[in-house]
Amino acid sequence: MSYDIKDDKMRTNFSKMLKKNGAIRLQLSVYEVVNSKRIMDNLIAKIQAYANHFMPDDSVIVFEADTNRMIKYGSAIHRDKPIVFF
Repeated sequence: MSYDIKDDKMRTNFSKMLKKNGAIRLQLSVYEVVNSKRIMDNLIAKIQAYANHFMPDDSVIVFEADTNRMIKYGSAIHRDKPIVFF
């Protein structure tokens, strides 16, 4: 998921909402959500509620990706590996 929201307050609230709903920040305005269809449907409904208040230049894009076909480099590769702490 990616977003571009001009208003600072709206952007901050939107980011907090995503994090509360299980989204993981990958970059400043890029998030990954790995969850069930039901939870994704709830998240999409919340995004729609925000979208009703967007300015003409604001945007949110939700991408579906096959995690089996992703190629990751750099620190992204560590997110999917089990970590053991002692």
